[in-house]
Amino acid sequence: MTRVRVKGFKVFTDRHGKLRCYHRATGHKVDLEKAPFGSAEFFAECERIAALAEAKKAREPKPGTLGGLLKHYFATDHFAQRADATKRDYRKCADFLKPIEDTPVSSIDTPLIAGIHDRAAAKIGWRRANMVRTLLSEVFKHGIPHGLIDKNYAKDVIQKKRPKDAGYANRPWNDAERAAVLDRAPAHLRAVVALIMNTGLDPSDAIKLRRDKIDGDVIWGMRGKTGVEYAVPIGRSLREAMKAAPAHDAVTILANSYGRPWTYDGLQSSWQRFKKSLEKKQLIEPGLTLKGLRHTIATVLREAGMDERAIADLLGQKTTSMAGHYSRNANLAARNKHSIEQWEKENKRRSKTVKPFPKSVKP
Repeated sequence: MTRVRVKGFKVFTDRHGKLRCYHRATGHKVDLEKAPFGSAEFFAECERIAALAEAKKAREPKPGTLGGLLKHYFATDHFAQRADATKRDYRKCADFLKPIEDTPVSSIDTPLIAGIHDRAAAKIGWRRANMVRTLLSEVFKHGIPHGLIDKNYAKDVIQKKRPKDAGYANRPWNDAERAAVLDRAPAHLRAVVALIMNTGLDPSDAIKLRRDKIDGDVIWGMRGKTGVEYAVPIGRSLREAMKAAPAHDAVTILANSYGRPWTYDGLQSSWQRFKKSLEKKQLIEPGLTLKGLRHTIATVLREAGMDERAIADLLGQKTTSMAGHYSRNANLAARNKHSIEQWEKENKRRSKTVKPFPKSVKP
């Protein structure tokens, strides 16, 4: 058989004597069963693959542009070591900047970044606009040592203030909302809510928590976002919730309905569907988030008279460096035991005052 050469494609016979064809640059395979070698369909498929490769190449950020700076930053160790939630936020901010990613570095200055900041606030809100500013500041800061830009032009851009009439992103749950969610949530989702509610962990930390992080009656760990250690005693409420959770073989304490570790997106998807069903029945107010449970614990304990230092210790907000030995952790766990006991006592008292749901409302 006469071999036809096609520019950009590799044609060869594998060790089983079967003819193969791949696009050299992308490794994309040509299906020779659907498009036989040398046929009109074969050449059409090669043209299609080559065109897709060229289009993708054209979309790649160009050196010397804002897009090139973003690409450089996303390849740094600094970005790789950020918390998963921060990475997601930065990627979303980069998507917002995509229409202007061809902006030459030579055109970037503080007024330009201030204008981008203003447009972001008008289009995606003040909080996300500040995140865009933060991302650009990190991008410029890490580009300077590599000679990609001469100055951090986002540094002097003033952060947007939270509007006085703006609602809180992660507001505390009220007593009735906590009761409604725990009463109606599917078992695998109820376990997530119970764990966060009785530890104050961030949702992203809670779903990653492994079984081997439990030592007796204490959960040991480190916050993914800040790297701050925490030591949370397991109270009676959490222990009962863990016993009632569906059995699974995952290495994590929590698992989804398939018995596998939760992904952050999977948890958010399940939570949003469930939350909307409760909103339709008017059992909860709009704006409830899983992260709001951290604020709930802080609020309830503060109202119960706990001092801010004890609450900060429980939520892993201590800023001291980690020494790595258990003596300090043990003391931290002992102090937090009182916080958990106070939380359970106050939560139990409040739960008794929650009015039962109307009989006309069906779960």
